[in-house]
Amino acid sequence: MSKPKGTMHKPGQKAPESGQYGIVGPKGGNTGTEVTVAKGETLPPTPKPGQGFILVDKTKHKDDK
Repeated sequence: MSKPKGTMHKPGQKAPESGQYGIVGPKGGNTGTEVTVAKGETLPPTPKPGQGFILVDKTKHKDDK
């Protein structure tokens, strides 16, 4: 699987943006799993230690330009 681009966020951190977050391995490799998290919500635990989250699809709002 390809390596996603973006800042990796750790479980337990607050989500900086609303959207789909992909779970990535310790070296940034994509696991193929995504979760939906709203801005300000706590990112959930990952299935394995060392994994994190990368925003892959930001939620689009009616007022976004």
